[in-house]
Amino acid sequence: MLKRTLLSLALSYATAAACAPATAPPPFPTVLYGTAYYHEYMPYERLDKDVQMMKEAGFNVVRLGESTWSLWEPEDGRFEYAWMDRVIDAMGKAGIKVIMGTPTYSIPAWMARQNPEILARKFNGAQNTYGMRQNMNTDSAAYRFYAERLIRKIAARYKDNPNVIGWQVDNETGSYGAANDDVFIRFQHYLEKKFGTPENLSKAWFLNYWGQDLHSWTDLPRPDGAQSTGYKLEWTRWSQMRVTDFLTWQAGLIRECASRRQFVTHDFAGAMHADVNEVDVARALDTPAVNIYHWGPPEWYNGADQTLQADFTRSLKRGNFLVTETNAQSTDWSSSFQYPPYDGQFREDVYTHLSNGANMVEYWHWASIHANQETYWKGVLSHDLEPNRAYAEMSRTGRELQKIGPRLVNLKLHNDVAILWSRDSLNALNDMPFAKDSQWGGGGTKADYGGLVRQMHRALYDLNVGTDFVFADTQDFSGYKLLVVPSLYVADEALLKRIAEYVRKGGRVVMTFKSGFANENAAVRWTMAPGPLREALGFHYQEFSNLAQPLALKGDPFQTGADNQVRHWAEFLQLDTAKALAWYDHPFLGRWPAITANQYGSGKVVYEGTYLSDKLQKAVLLSSLRELGLVTPERQLPDHVHERSGVNGFGRAVRYYFNYSGTAVNFNYRHQAGVDLLTSRRVKPDEAMTLGPWELAIVEEDGQAGRSETAK
Repeated sequence: MLKRTLLSLALSYATAAACAPATAPPPFPTVLYGTAYYHEYMPYERLDKDVQMMKEAGFNVVRLGESTWSLWEPEDGRFEYAWMDRVIDAMGKAGIKVIMGTPTYSIPAWMARQNPEILARKFNGAQNTYGMRQNMNTDSAAYRFYAERLIRKIAARYKDNPNVIGWQVDNETGSYGAANDDVFIRFQHYLEKKFGTPENLSKAWFLNYWGQDLHSWTDLPRPDGAQSTGYKLEWTRWSQMRVTDFLTWQAGLIRECASRRQFVTHDFAGAMHADVNEVDVARALDTPAVNIYHWGPPEWYNGADQTLQADFTRSLKRGNFLVTETNAQSTDWSSSFQYPPYDGQFREDVYTHLSNGANMVEYWHWASIHANQETYWKGVLSHDLEPNRAYAEMSRTGRELQKIGPRLVNLKLHNDVAILWSRDSLNALNDMPFAKDSQWGGGGTKADYGGLVRQMHRALYDLNVGTDFVFADTQDFSGYKLLVVPSLYVADEALLKRIAEYVRKGGRVVMTFKSGFANENAAVRWTMAPGPLREALGFHYQEFSNLAQPLALKGDPFQTGADNQVRHWAEFLQLDTAKALAWYDHPFLGRWPAITANQYGSGKVVYEGTYLSDKLQKAVLLSSLRELGLVTPERQLPDHVHERSGVNGFGRAVRYYFNYSGTAVNFNYRHQAGVDLLTSRRVKPDEAMTLGPWELAIVEEDGQAGRSETAK
């Protein structure tokens, strides 16, 4: 009977969630502020004390339950709930709401013993062993059977509990590198459906190279040793589809079994993954969530990476999101990188997330664990479990949010600039990097697609320009004044034509090298580069070169001084209608432009045929932003001061000002009169403002906000 059930699940789970679409969650009444809580990890009984301390700190939400399948189901088919019931009851009495996690990312020991086939088999036959979390094949019929049984029981148990407001499906899910037989067979069936015949696949992937053509689907080799760029790219897509299927399946189960008033989310492990299509996953969620950490010494803290990940997550559904994990104290899976935040940084981090559109900020986690892998991933409380410096500052923040949370929640951001993110380009350029450390064998990369995206976003962030992300399936870019396109190496012709049409109708684009180079199967186009983009870009080229050493540009055209440098890559651009903005300062390469601009229709494209230094990248983007009126001299702020703004649920413009430095800064407030929500002090236009070290101000403007007053 069990085998029949598993077979049925294996055939049907992919469509199980189709009847349960995501819905838009109702506006949150206030900011959710709290922590993940694992009473089961405590060395002694202290539930009442923990709850009291959370209440005194102003915490109003906890995340529970996602990490201990072995307590929910200590033996196969025996379920325990009392240990969790008392935690939820205690939270409810204190007015603290609960987000319940499905405990599926770490399987219990009995399951691994009874069903060892659940463990993931990786490339070249390497079999996962039991011990670490996320070591399973989430496609396994046995795993799905056990997971569904548990999810249904937990959801039914708490669907009517008024303290449980939402569900987190799984935790930081990835593909886990699973290449088990069932994963491979389903991949083969996916290819059969997509390509129709093995001959079509062979043609698309150029498998006649080395005589590897396929004439029977049974001859499809495993991905372990694949040399085909098309095969490797398609396998990454399949890995993403597996994650999407798994999380969509879980979301469907929750909606079937839980209450309609409870939202469904998933916590992505940061943003922009190679093996997770966050856009597709988000379609199954009511609201996306993300775990955003900052790393390294506290002097490095500047809000840039938090904003990058928030901008990406907010763009998934064009709305607000949740931060399910962020730094409580120091972090690491060893004690080698223990950098507790400075005074003020705990508080500033919370408001950084809120300024980017977060409706919730939760710490990971409440209390530091006393043993095992995450011993030194510190919680709000240290190992002594007593109030401390972090708790004091978080309590200050919690008391503030109790007063002003309704003015900050549901913040709507409007941005005029978007970055086009391409996961296919990330994966294809990881496979064929343009800046490796060594020519043969191992070694890392000196620059890659992800680094280029971060560089361009950081330049916009430093210029205080709000940014969204758009994706390869975005059909209309017209809502943005500037589209930034980093190395769009893999793209079908339809996407390239949409970009060209956006420019023709008046859009502005800043695009970088390698764009338009390969088609959707990662095959280099057999038309002259840049292929379908040639008319819009106004040049063509046939050659390119790596750069062994950095090169300067002739005459320092963007006035960047010692940073007037390019590196790694140079395309030999031959101008058709484009104009050169910069040339290489080199006896051979100097005949070709490094940066061009082309007027196409009513719009314009600036193209970088090389990898720019950080300062040079910022200067090139600034030039386009100034032409569009998106950056003006009178609105410039001192170094380390960043502004974020949006419109709150009361229709008022809200402007955040952050001092990400250890010294006081002064600047003039350049907007409409309003009130600093943190101090209740009136702020007038052109008034001088001072922010102390790691301090911030939040100004809610008087009167209703118009479109022009939203975030820029």
